[in-house]
This record gives sequence, structure tokens and C-alpha cells, in this order.
Amino acid sequence: MLTSELKASLNKLWDKFWAGGLANPLTAIEQISYLIFIKRLEELDNQHVNRAKARNEKFSSVFDGDIVIGGIRYPKNTCRWSQWKHHPADKMMVHVRDVVFPFIKQIHNGGNGDFSQLMKDAAFLIPKPSLLQEAVSILDTINIEAQNYDTLGDLYEYLLSELSSAGKVGQFRTPRHIIRMMVELVDPKIGERICDPACGTAGFLVNAYQYMLKQHTSSDILQIDHDGVTHNLVGDKLSAQQHKKLKNDTFFGYDFDQTMVRIASMNMILHGIEKPNIIQADTLSKAFTSKPTYDVILANPPFTGSIDKNDINDQLRVKTSKTELLFIELFYSLLQIGGKAAVIVPNGVLFGSSNAHQHIRKLLLEKCQLEAVISMPSGVFKPYAGVGTAVLVFTKGDETKNVWFYDMKSDGFTLDDKRNKIDGKGDIPDILEKFKTKAISANSILVPIEKIKENEYNLSISRYQEIPHEEIQYEDPKIIIEKVIQLEKEIQQELEELKRMI
Repeated sequence: MLTSELKASLNKLWDKFWAGGLANPLTAIEQISYLIFIKRLEELDNQHVNRAKARNEKFSSVFDGDIVIGGIRYPKNTCRWSQWKHHPADKMMVHVRDVVFPFIKQIHNGGNGDFSQLMKDAAFLIPKPSLLQEAVSILDTINIEAQNYDTLGDLYEYLLSELSSAGKVGQFRTPRHIIRMMVELVDPKIGERICDPACGTAGFLVNAYQYMLKQHTSSDILQIDHDGVTHNLVGDKLSAQQHKKLKNDTFFGYDFDQTMVRIASMNMILHGIEKPNIIQADTLSKAFTSKPTYDVILANPPFTGSIDKNDINDQLRVKTSKTELLFIELFYSLLQIGGKAAVIVPNGVLFGSSNAHQHIRKLLLEKCQLEAVISMPSGVFKPYAGVGTAVLVFTKGDETKNVWFYDMKSDGFTLDDKRNKIDGKGDIPDILEKFKTKAISANSILVPIEKIKENEYNLSISRYQEIPHEEIQYEDPKIIIEKVIQLEKEIQQELEELKRMI
């Protein structure tokens, strides 16, 4: 959990990066990320060395040996954070730029999304020695206990939230409480493969990881902060083998933007995932050839835009260039039979009248079990986007018999541009509870597939909600007639009185 003092320091650092000439928030986040990673690298290396010594095992430190840069040999040990953090600003700048940064670019972590490959085109862009020194000073105050990634993870989440606040380059993140709701709806299990084909900063994957750790952490260890975020997720009930599986071969993400791939990878590493498996790829294009190997898909893909029809992935049969429709078919194609998805779509997907829209809805209803359509208020993504959205929850295989609809009125925050906290929950606890049994209530209904087919596969809750009409009790007609007669008499008397006055 971040203290108010640390948040103030981070805000100050953010402002200085902007004032220092890094106007693109993605660039600023990326540069801060590198420094966080460099610091964490030494802390993790020390933990591994100490653990190996305690077990009388061999461990090769990433700081062993030398690195050759521009024909000059440098001891890798000089790349440790502790070795250069107190250097004068000018000396620090030269050493980090010319030695430390090239060093982290050649680190290998193995597996898909090898870190050195991700860093291949990365550039050190901090412009001023004084800015670097101040950033190092702030980050150096953060102490991380062994097995506790909370502080660095929270720090990174806080920095990523600034991507949204900055309102630049079209990037915005799915609200954290909406992500947590969606993760709980699909309830991922140890051993499952979880994917986000348009992962951005990897918020869904990180929250899925935290959810799975929480399910396997003793309740007396867990702590919940005032925002409802759970801490001390140590996963003490997991075996060493399960931990290894979870951290190395569980989460997979794709994004077409190389910078976002690096940021997503850093985010996952700093939350404790050893092999992020984040790959740069346009998952809608012909070049993407992944097979249906995933058990869970969590995603909030781009709502707008289109793709060149000539470059659309051959696996996608829907005749459209609208990305929001193509992504739904992609999710279907990536899931194994029995695999589950929770994804965000714009409301147009639910009722669009084109052949492509109807094709996608038929796919969800006839080749999947469409378990839930949760309509969210249009203010959920404010101030970055005001479009109405819904969460679809579906399982690949069989066909739908009934669809559970829920009309979310509140997500626990005001729905204006300020998005001030009300209770931080709104209807979410009710959604999670009623989803288990598909309960019917004032906000939820269960609609049979036959009725949906009769309505051209329309998935808007408004099409099926019965509008309650309050019965009005009228007086007996005889009494009403008597009142009208009496009223006419009074009007006649008033007219006679007026006539005498003229």
C-alpha cells in the first residue's frame, strides 16, 4: 500500500518528467519503468543468492562476470543499483545511460516474450542528470520485503493510472474494480492458461494472477485496504510446482504496440510473474497464427477503428472490418472447448442490425453458452470515453438455453467526468452473488433463447425488460359525473356574477 507521502513524491516525479521534456505519458512511464526494474533486479538477485546458499545450491548471479560495450569491458557488478545510486548526477547519467541500460537490454528470461527481445529497440530517454538523480532518490526509498510485491506493484499501478489522467495517445485503462469483477466472474484456476489478446498494460492478467494467489493464501495473512484491494498475496497454500506454473506458464498477452508490450511485461514482472509471455502481435492480422489453447480469456479490446480487409486473419469468418466484432470471433477461436471468457464490448454489438452483428450474436448463442450480458452505465469509462458498454461472459461449446441479463445502475463511483468514489462497489457485489444462480431481481432477468431468436438475436436488456405500469385507481364514474355537474354550476354562477358587473 502506498503512503500519501510516496504518492506525493510520485506526483512530483511525474510533473518533473513532463517539465523535463517527456511530453508523451507512455514515454515517461516507460523510462520510470526501466529504473524500477533496475532496482528490483538487484533485490531479486540477492533473494535468489541467499535462498540458494541456505539450500546449499548453486546460483549464478546476473551480476557475475563482465559486459563488453563499445569494445570496453565493464564488471556487471557495477550495474547494481546499490553501486551507482549515490553517484553525482553527471557521473550517474553517463553510467546508467552507457553501461546499466545496455546491461538490462541483454538480460534473458527465456520463454515467449524473452525480455532481451522486448528491450531490443528500447531507448534511454531521460534528458537531464538532475531528473535521473531525483527519480533514483525517490525510488530508492521503497523497501520491498521478500515475497511481497505489493509496494512496487501498487507503485506501478499508480503510475499507470497517470496514463489515463494524462489523456494522451488514446490510451486508457479499464477501471480496476471492473477488472476484478470480470476476473471473479470467470474464476480462473491453477493450471489454466489465461490470455488477453489486446492486453495494453496487462491489467487483466495481473489481476487474474492476484485473484489466483488470493484463493490460495491463508485468510489470516490477507489484508484488505480501504479501496477493497487485497494485500499479502503470498499463495502459501500452493506447492513449489504450482508456484512455478503460475509464474511461468499461465499468463499470455498480445499487443501490437511495442512500447505497451514493454510496459505490460514490466508490470507483470514487478507483480511477481517471472515470465510475462507478452508478445508484440496484431492478433487480428494474417500474421497471427495462434491455435485454440487457452482456458480463459479476459479482454477489453479497442472499441473503434477498422482493419484493412485484405489483412484480416484467415481464421476469422465474419464479413466485416469492424474490430469490435472481429475480436469477439478471435476470442472464440482462441478458447479451447469448455474455455470461458469475460470481455467488454460496446453496446452496438448487442443490437447492431448488420449481417456481421447478427453473425457474431449467433456465434455466441449457438456455439457457446452465453451466460451473462451485464450492461454498464455509460459513465464507467469517463472522462476518457462516454460510450455505453457491456460485459459478456460465455463458455465455448454447446449452445445457449437461457441468457442472464443484469442492468448495472452504479459501479460505486459518480458517473460524471470526476468519477468520485461513492462506496467503490455499487451493484458489483450483487452482480457477483446473483450470477452464481442466475437469480432474477429488479435489475436482473433470465431470457430463454427462443425469445432472443424471435427478436433477431438482440442482446439488449431493454428489449426484454417489462416496464412496470402502476395501476391507477379512479373514482366511481357516477361520482365523477356529479363533480363535473357541480363544477359547471359553479362556472355558470361565476359568469352570471361577471355579467352583472359589466
